[in-house]
Amino acid sequence: MLMFKRTEILSRVRQQIDQGKAVLAAGSSCGLVAKCAVLGGADMLVVYSTGLSRLMGLPTSRIGDSNARTLNLAAEIRNVVSSVPVIGGVEAWDPLRLDLVALLDKFWAAGFSGVINYPTISTMGEKWRDRRGRVGLGFEREFEMIATARKRNIFSLAYVASPEDAKAMASAGADCIVPHVGATRGGLVGHDEGQSIQEAIRRINDINAAARSIRSDVILLCHGGAIAEPQDTAEVYRSTQCVGFVGASSIERIPIEQAVKTAAQEFKAVSLPRNH
Repeated sequence: MLMFKRTEILSRVRQQIDQGKAVLAAGSSCGLVAKCAVLGGADMLVVYSTGLSRLMGLPTSRIGDSNARTLNLAAEIRNVVSSVPVIGGVEAWDPLRLDLVALLDKFWAAGFSGVINYPTISTMGEKWRDRRGRVGLGFEREFEMIATARKRNIFSLAYVASPEDAKAMASAGADCIVPHVGATRGGLVGHDEGQSIQEAIRRINDINAAARSIRSDVILLCHGGAIAEPQDTAEVYRSTQCVGFVGASSIERIPIEQAVKTAAQEFKAVSLPRNH
């Protein structure tokens, strides 16, 4: 089983940046999407259980045992993809898996060459985050997971929703900071919060500045909210220090919705001959 070391992933990412190419981490929760994303040029695949809800035709949702579902996805995706790193979404505040070292070992053994803190409690509202934090199962667990990954030399991306969280994750040793500016809009079940791309850029710049105030070497990507289409990322790259995009709904939901709907419409539009 081909695995990618942290230093190797970082070298591949920086090579893309040096060549003037944006880094693409493509969300993939089934073998077909993973295979096609790599054929399209994805530099790495990001796999989390919530992707299954998108493939079920539902809004992005956490369903059941997130870590178990993500671990189960590894074999299907690794079966058809071996040329790029596969990053696993870890629910660090899982009360059934309190030993983060053991949990990271399971992700590594399953074939994940890196981790990302997803599902992340940082996007679930202050009330929920506060309640979980009071019992030791809040964002601090995500911070600890990323710090543990760094100690074990495992590549990591960190979703953050605020400048304070960005500072924490940068100090924990995250290789990539990913400003998460909201649920992705667009498509059949996307969120439409009225966020403008300018507002997304403002939030990203605040988060990026905080991360870079801790570490100048952290790699900055972007995700979510008004950043849903390729042209949106182009505007973000022009106006921020982000050098890449983490696409989940933008890769494995919206394009599938559009392609399947269009194909069905085109087949249905073909009329039978008059003498049939």
